Amino acid sequence: MFGYGRSNFTWNGTLRELEASSQASCEGRGRSNMSAAAANSSSGLEVLLSTLQNAGDIESTLNILNVLDELLSAGSDRRIHYMITKGGSQALLAALVKTARCLNPNYTVLVPLLHLLAKLGCRDRRIGVKAEDADAVLLTLNLLKQTATHTRISAACLMVIQVYCSSVTAANLLGEHRGLDAIYRLIPPHTSRHLTPIKAAIDALAALLCTKANVRTAVSKGYVSGLLTLYQDWHSRDVGHVAVRIRLALLRCLHQVAHSTAGREAVLAHGGIHLLFQTTQACRFSQGTESLVEPSVQLMRMCHPKTPLPLRSDHSAYSFPLPGREDTGARSNPAVALGSTAESGEEESEDEDNEDESQESESKDFDDDLETDLNKLRSRPEPDRPREQLAQYSQFCLELTHDFQELESGSESEESSSSSSTALYSSSSSSDEEAFLRSCSPPPPYLRRDGRKMDREGADSPSSSSKERTPYERGPDGEETGGEKVDERVREREREKERREEEHQSSLVDRLLASHGARVLHHDPQLYRAAAALTRSIPGFSILAFPDFWGHLPPPGLEPMAPRRPTVQRQKVLEDIQRLFDDDIINQVVFDLEDTGPQCINDQPDTLRFFSKFECGNLRKAVQVRRYEYDLILNADANCSINTQWFYFEVSNMVADIPYRFNVINCEKTNSQFNYGMQPVLYSVREALDGRPHWVRTGTEICYFRNHFCPAHGRRGQTFYTLTFTVTFKHKEDVCYLAYHYPYTYSALQSHLQVLERSVDPAKVFFRQQTLCSSLAGNSCPLVTITACPASRGWRDMHQLRNRPCLVLTARVHPSESNASWVMRGTLGFLCSRDPVAQSLREAFVFKIIPMLNPDGVINGTHRCALNGEDLNRQWSKPSPVLSPTIYHAKGLLYYLNSIGRTPLVFCDYHGHSRKKNVFLYGCSVKETLWQSGSAVDTVGLKEDPGYRTIPKTLDRIAPAFSFNSCNYLVEKSRSATARVVVWREMGVLRSYTMESTYNGCDQGIYKGLQTGTRELEEMGVKFCHSLLSLRRDESALYSKTLINHIHLDSNVLDHKSHQ
Repeated sequence: MFGYGRSNFTWNGTLRELEASSQASCEGRGRSNMSAAAANSSSGLEVLLSTLQNAGDIESTLNILNVLDELLSAGSDRRIHYMITKGGSQALLAALVKTARCLNPNYTVLVPLLHLLAKLGCRDRRIGVKAEDADAVLLTLNLLKQTATHTRISAACLMVIQVYCSSVTAANLLGEHRGLDAIYRLIPPHTSRHLTPIKAAIDALAALLCTKANVRTAVSKGYVSGLLTLYQDWHSRDVGHVAVRIRLALLRCLHQVAHSTAGREAVLAHGGIHLLFQTTQACRFSQGTESLVEPSVQLMRMCHPKTPLPLRSDHSAYSFPLPGREDTGARSNPAVALGSTAESGEEESEDEDNEDESQESESKDFDDDLETDLNKLRSRPEPDRPREQLAQYSQFCLELTHDFQELESGSESEESSSSSSTALYSSSSSSDEEAFLRSCSPPPPYLRRDGRKMDREGADSPSSSSKERTPYERGPDGEETGGEKVDERVREREREKERREEEHQSSLVDRLLASHGARVLHHDPQLYRAAAALTRSIPGFSILAFPDFWGHLPPPGLEPMAPRRPTVQRQKVLEDIQRLFDDDIINQVVFDLEDTGPQCINDQPDTLRFFSKFECGNLRKAVQVRRYEYDLILNADANCSINTQWFYFEVSNMVADIPYRFNVINCEKTNSQFNYGMQPVLYSVREALDGRPHWVRTGTEICYFRNHFCPAHGRRGQTFYTLTFTVTFKHKEDVCYLAYHYPYTYSALQSHLQVLERSVDPAKVFFRQQTLCSSLAGNSCPLVTITACPASRGWRDMHQLRNRPCLVLTARVHPSESNASWVMRGTLGFLCSRDPVAQSLREAFVFKIIPMLNPDGVINGTHRCALNGEDLNRQWSKPSPVLSPTIYHAKGLLYYLNSIGRTPLVFCDYHGHSRKKNVFLYGCSVKETLWQSGSAVDTVGLKEDPGYRTIPKTLDRIAPAFSFNSCNYLVEKSRSATARVVVWREMGVLRSYTMESTYNGCDQGIYKGLQTGTRELEEMGVKFCHSLLSLRRDESALYSKTLINHIHLDSNVLDHKSHQ
C-alpha cells in the first residue's frame, strides 16, 4: 500500500466515509438523486471506482487509491480479476487521463495511480486495447518524456507502458511515436544507482520489442549492437553481482529481438554469440550468476545459424521402384540405384509415433481428436472387397480341414513348409547362398575389414596379406550395385579375386565356429546364415552383422536407468556452439553410405571406422568433428526424405578407455526417453568371443535436444534433434555395434521359426508356417498357426478342435520397434513349449500369428514406413493389394475368419513406444470415448460389454512390467485407419488391442528404475499368453493348481500393481 494522504485507516471505515462524502459531493453538483440510487444498488467496489472518476479533490482521490491498493494487496488474484470485471481498468485509465491532462499534473496522485494501474494491468489481457480506447497510450508516453529525469515518476510510467504492450497495436503505436528512442535513452552504462528505474526501462523496452515492426526499427537504428555493448559493460563491471537482475533484463530484450529473423541476423552480425559464449563460461562457475546461464544458452541456440545437413540430397540413399509408378530409383546418384536383389522397407508406427507426439500438443488437442459420432462408433462399414475373394484365405485354416492321419510320421509339416519356402524363393540361386558365406565372417577381431588376420592383441599376423580390399561393393549375385559400367575383363578378374577371398573367409568362419561354437548353443549361426542368404534387400547386403550371426544372450543382471546430471544438456549445447569459434574442428567425413568407391574406406590410424550396410543397419554418414567426437547422420526411410530415428551400425578401430562422443544429429521426434534414463545398446565382438555375447545398455552424458541443423534442400521449417551420448570402449581395436534398441532382424525371425518347428512334437502341437504373401521386394510374410492336436480322430475331439476360438496376433508393422519382435519371440516360444499353461492354451484356442507385418522395412533399417513410403498402420481401412500387400492379406484373413463364423476372440498388434515407460494396452470402447470427449450423448443408457478390460486387468496382476493406469480405450479420429480400430469396428472384435512396450524401462513395481532387456520383453510375451487363460470357456481351468503354480502368482510379482 502506498503511503500517500492519510497514514492510518482501515479500508472498510474509509469506504463508509467515502460513500457519505461521495453523496454529499454529488448533491453539491445537483446530482444527489442519481448518486444515492447508485450507492444503494451498487457494491462498495463500484462506488469506489465511480467516485475515483468523479473525485474533485486530491485527498479523496488519494484515499480511494490507498483503499484499492490495500484491497488488492491483501487478497489473491481473485480480487484483481473481480475488480477487472467491475470496470476497474477503465476507471483507472479514465482517472489517469483526467489527471495527466491538467495544466499542472499532480504527481502525488499520478504515481500511486500509475502503480495501481500497472498492478491491475498485469492481470488484464485487454489492458492495451482499453488504454487505446481511453487515449491513454500516447498520453503515458508523453508523460514519460516530460518526466524522464524524475526516477520515481518515470519508473511508474515505464511499468504502465510495459503492460500496455500486451496489445500488439498499442506496442506498434508506441513504436511509431518514437517510444523506442525515449526508453532506450533511459538505459545507461553500468552504475550502482537507480537500479529499479533502469530495470523498469529495460523491461519496457523488452515489451515493446514483442512486435516485428518494433524489432525492425531497433535493428535499423543499431539498438541490437547497443544492447550487446550494454550487456558486456554490465557483465564486466558488475564485480559483486549486485546487478544480476539488470543483466537478466537485458537478456530478455535480446530474446525478444531474436524472435525475428532480422533480429537473429543482427545478433549474429555483431558478435553476439561469441560475446554470450564468453560471458556464459564466466557465469557457469559462479553461484551468484547461475541464473544467467540458461537464458544465455537459449539465446545462443536461437541465434545460431542454420546449418544444412552435409548430404547430397534429403531423400533416402535407398529407393525402390514401385509397381505402377515411375521408377523412383532412377536418380543420378549411383548409390541410389538398386542392386539386383533390391528392395526396401519403411513404415510408421501406429500408436507409438502418432500417439507419441509432443505431450503439450497431445494434451491440447486430445479431446478434439476423439470420435464423438455415435453412428460411426457403432456402425460396421461394408467390407472393402467382394465376399467371393475371401475363399483364397481358406488355405490358411488347415486346422479346419486337416485329417491328422500323417501327424504320427510328421512328414506333412516338413513337406508343406519346405514347399512354401521353395515356391517363394524359387528365383534365388545357390550363388546367393555362397556369396553370403563370406559375408557372415565379420571383420572383428582376428579379421579386419581389409581381410588381414590379427592376433588377440590386435597386431597383424605374419601371414596376413598386405593388400586391402572392401567387401561391400557387390551384392550377393556379384553384380555392381551402382556406378559406371566396367570392362568385362576387369570384372572377370575381380570375380576371380572375390571367389578366392570368399573361400579364405569361409575357412575363417569355419575355424571361428570350431573354436568358439560351444559358446553359442543358444543360437545356430549356420541356420541364420542360410536364412539371411535368402533375404532380399535394396542394396543387396553381402555382409552379416556379427551380433545377428553369432547371437545374443540377455546379460545376467537387470540394468538400471542411467543417471543424468542436471547440467549435462547445457554442457553439450555449449560444446556444439563452441564449434563456431574453435580452430581444432576437423569436419572430416569418415563414412558415407552413398560412396561406394575405394575412397570411402577410412585408413586414418586414430579415427573410428563405421559401417552399416547390413540387415537392419542404419547409418548414412559419419563426420569426425573433433578427435574423439563424431556427428552421425541417419538414412531416411526408403523412397522418402523423412523418418529418421532408428540406428544400428558397426564401429571399430577404437582406443580403449577413451570417452568417444557420438551425436546423432537428424532425429525428428520432439522428445525421447533418452532424456529420462534410457541408453542405447552395445554389442562387443571381443566380449562375445570370450563367452559374453550380450547386447548391453551403454552410454553416459546422454541427452536429446533441438539442434541448429536443417535439411540439405527445401523443407523449410523442418527441425532436427540431437541424441548425444558418450561411450568408453573396454578393448583396443575391438569391433562393436551400437543400436537404438535391441535389434531383431527378419533373418532372425525366419531362423527362429525353423527352430520352433523342429522343437515341437507334431503329435501334440499343430504348428504350421505358411506364407501369407510376398512383400513388395519379394520377401515372405510368414503366418504361423499354433494349436493342440486332437487327442484322437474321434468325432468329439475333432469337433472340439474345429470350434476352438481364434486369436490373431501381429507385430512389427513399424520396423524400428524391435522391442515388439522380442515380445513376439516370447509369445511364440511359450506357445510352442511344454509348459502346462501353454498346453492349456493350445487346447483352448487356435493362434494365428503374423510376427512381422513389414519385412522390407525391417530388412532395410527404416524407421517408420514401408517401401511405398506410407505408414502401413494407417492403411488398414482400404489397403492396396499392390502397394500394401501384407496389410491387404492380413485384413483379408480377418475378413475370412469373420465370414465363416470364427471372428477372433482377441486381436493384438504388438508395438513399441518411444516416449512412455512400462507396457500397456490401447483398446476400443464406445462409452469411454463418448464420456472422455464430453459428448452430449447419454452414456448411462448405452450397453457395452466390459470384457475389453479383462486382459488388461489380468496383466496388471501377473506382469511386472505392465501398467494398467497407462491403458486407455479411446477411439481417436486420427487412429481410424489403424489395425486396432479397424478390426474392432469392421470385424466386431471386442478385444482389439495395441500392446505398447517401452524402449526404456518401468517407473512402477519390481522393475521400477530399471531398463527393460530382451529377457523382460520376452517375459511380457509369456505373460500376455498367461492372461488369455481368463478367456477360457472352461472357467475351472483358471483355478487349476497346476496352472496357477506355473504362472508364478507370488506376492513379489503382485506388488507391482500400478495402482499401488
